[in-house]
Amino acid sequence: MPDTPERATAVLDVDGTLVDTNYQHALAWYRAFRGVGRTLPVWRLHRHIGMGGDRLVPAVAGEDFERAFGDEVREAWVGEFDALIDEVRPFEGVDRLLGGLRERGFEVVLATSGKPEHVDVFRDLLDARDLPYTTSEDVGDTKPAPDLMQVALDKVGATEAVALGDSVWDFHAARKLGLRTVGLLTGGFGEAELRDAGAEAVFPSVLDLADNLDVSPFSRTGPDPSTPRP
Repeated sequence: MPDTPERATAVLDVDGTLVDTNYQHALAWYRAFRGVGRTLPVWRLHRHIGMGGDRLVPAVAGEDFERAFGDEVREAWVGEFDALIDEVRPFEGVDRLLGGLRERGFEVVLATSGKPEHVDVFRDLLDARDLPYTTSEDVGDTKPAPDLMQVALDKVGATEAVALGDSVWDFHAARKLGLRTVGLLTGGFGEAELRDAGAEAVFPSVLDLADNLDVSPFSRTGPDPSTPRP
């Protein structure tokens, strides 16, 4: 008997991709670092949003700081982000994107290293309680390591997928698993940066992607990304 074809899978980042959080994250990290006497420029923090906190702290402040203050800063960050989370909103077009993926037969998985309590808020904002998802508790090593995306694949029994993200760290992770990739400019990274990191196609916004799924890697036939879009 022939093997059953694997269902198409879409692995979607959440922060900065489906919900508009990157700048709240950067400000929360800024305040958390200030709380232990270290002032870092917000632009530099923003450049590392998309990494998990286990990676971000040593990346921006060094290994010595991580050993001395890493856990304290990460704990402070949770409180600072909690104070801002009511400002978070989904990007325009998310409902259209999720609906379009379902119509095309995709199994959708939310792949985020967010804290479980934050992910619960985002799932409600996205009206996505029915979707499988990950949180920071699922892995010990976050993006740009591929572990989180691998867990997302494992949750639906998939071996391949199209991954959607907004930061270079998403594509460093996806590339290690050989996934097809789509980037959005919603996180504040430039198109050239995302492509250099491995994004196969880049769209300005969620809404733009939702309106052009059939000329993206989310088309079931997967057009050549160099094909001009209408």
